[in-house]
Amino acid sequence: MASNGTAANGFDFEFSSPRSPAAAAAAATAGGGLVPNGLSKINTKKPLSREVCKDDTTAPLKGVQNVDELHALQKKKASAPSTPKNPATNPSTPKNLTPRAYMSEEERHKQQMQSISASLASLTREVGPQVVKGDPAGKGTASKSVIAPRLDMSDSALKFTHVLYNLSPAELYEQAIKSEKGSYITSTGALATLSGAKTGRSPKDKRVVKEETSKDDLWWGKGSPNIEMDEETFLVNRERAVDYLNSLEKVFVNDQFLNWDPENQIKVRIISARAYHSLFMHNMCIRPTPEELEDFGTPDFTIYNAGQFPCNRYTHYMTSSTSIDLNLKRKEMVILGTQYAGEMKKGLFSVMHYMMPKRGILSLHSGCNMGKAGDVALFFGLSGTGKTTLSTDENRYLIGDDEHCWSENGVSNIEGGCYAKCIDLSSEKEPEIWNAIKFGTVLENVVFEEYSREVDYTDKSVTENTRAAYPIEFIPNVKLPCIGPHPKNVILLACDAFGVLPPVSKLSPAQTMYHFISGYTALVAGTVDGVKEPTATFSACFGAAFIMLHPTKYAAMLADKMKRHGATAWLVNTGWSGGSYGVGKRMKLAYTRKIIDAIHDGSLLEAEYEATPVFNLAVPAKVNGVPTEVLHPENSWADKKLYNETLKKLAGLFQKNFEVYTDYKAGNHLKLTEEILAAGPQLPKDL
Repeated sequence: MASNGTAANGFDFEFSSPRSPAAAAAAATAGGGLVPNGLSKINTKKPLSREVCKDDTTAPLKGVQNVDELHALQKKKASAPSTPKNPATNPSTPKNLTPRAYMSEEERHKQQMQSISASLASLTREVGPQVVKGDPAGKGTASKSVIAPRLDMSDSALKFTHVLYNLSPAELYEQAIKSEKGSYITSTGALATLSGAKTGRSPKDKRVVKEETSKDDLWWGKGSPNIEMDEETFLVNRERAVDYLNSLEKVFVNDQFLNWDPENQIKVRIISARAYHSLFMHNMCIRPTPEELEDFGTPDFTIYNAGQFPCNRYTHYMTSSTSIDLNLKRKEMVILGTQYAGEMKKGLFSVMHYMMPKRGILSLHSGCNMGKAGDVALFFGLSGTGKTTLSTDENRYLIGDDEHCWSENGVSNIEGGCYAKCIDLSSEKEPEIWNAIKFGTVLENVVFEEYSREVDYTDKSVTENTRAAYPIEFIPNVKLPCIGPHPKNVILLACDAFGVLPPVSKLSPAQTMYHFISGYTALVAGTVDGVKEPTATFSACFGAAFIMLHPTKYAAMLADKMKRHGATAWLVNTGWSGGSYGVGKRMKLAYTRKIIDAIHDGSLLEAEYEATPVFNLAVPAKVNGVPTEVLHPENSWADKKLYNETLKKLAGLFQKNFEVYTDYKAGNHLKLTEEILAAGPQLPKDL
């Protein structure tokens, strides 16, 4: 018996009851079809009154003839990768940028390529190489221009240098993985890469041209990081680097900014041979907006990174196959024989240490954060002092972790990113850095598991100096733009492994200059291989390798700005208490945090102070949450005689270190050096 109905999909259906095979076959034949195995026939018919299945067929792609043309449709017009800026506080366009000219895109592109060609110009030829924008492996990027050879023309003039200009992180990932051995994507999305034989800076191979425009300003001689070279030797190395870069099929060019202060931004151009270097600088410098990039024009400073190619060791002033050369008159830096990316970062920092003081702006090797009430604190400290840990505070906004300027406008970060140490990194100890290691981050010289690509941050197989470079906006509590008002507190951190400095003391202006110039901490076993007992180390202005002027100039500028803007300086010891390393114990982090909190909230200014012997430091009588005996180191030492001997020993090390600075005269302040010396440790005869 037949039954009829309507299915859920809207189709009408009918089916018949089972019948014998013969009857089924006859029925199928009559209906024009065959029903196998004697199954009943199901007839479907679409109702004419309703549309059930939507037809998603579209017209064929117009103008697409092959797969390459189809792939070309995937890519929209490129835009410049820019540093995010808070719209509510976005600074105006830097004053050193000219107003946007009303020119066509073709004219603007031509002007951009001419600028890059000029940057790559050899000193022996009138013009730079022929450059064309785009990847030579891509389609439609090669120019069809034909050049008629001349008798004075070299083979390099017959080829184009392809410029990969301000590529995005995704594009740079592709270039690195495609072309650079040792480039991998880790489990969190970061790009792991290798810096070659050099896994750290080469300060002994750094040279500064001694030329007429800057030689009288720079610090030369004993104690100075500035090792001189002549202009001719610089030009020899520059020619070597430029010729190497021009010989390549493609080069990477980054046009970016330094300094978040819009009135004092510096335009920098970095020309390099590796995608790794381009991504590193993309992260570390301030990324321009598309509008700023269109009007970028001529850079204020240019880096030629030919680090894969060595210098000629027989050239004057060369001591190895590595050479990092700085010419302040030409506003150029040349890198040969080292692929360690930190040379570019710190090279530009050296440039800022010269250019900014010339404008009356103090350049600082420091961390910087800001409270919710707008109070800014600077943190100075060498490796192992806790600068990163203490300046990273979930209750405060991060302005920057390493490099800053202090101008009449306030404080500003020089960089657009962070360069964090990764050795023994964990999510528990440093969650902000841990979470910042994701797509876009460069991981240098780390070791990872082959299958999972999970990084082992405890592995030192390549180097202990493993690093991560990431944009500053990867930190959750960063202040954008990275600028703030004048600092309220200046905190000098020291890890005193001798155990004789108090955990906190308030400094006078003269003491601030003395301890700023000294830049003291102590190395202990576990910090540096082979160190078994406390070893004092001093680094002028907490960054001796990067300063260009005499340390007293920076110290005098610091004291002057603190005086005019009402800032207070503090010396905070994060080292040992109750004895030297091996006897006493490391200061509890909880105590140090209580001290830092008391500095931030201003309560420490209200405390009563007592002077210590020898160093004459003002120590507070009480800090909430810190035991009184800890505040005065001599009270926590069981052996008072040994304490006095150790105190005398450290004072002597300070005095010996300062001998190199005693002959400096700061302009009209003829007695400044004497005032600073008097603020240092004094050894009484009866001690």
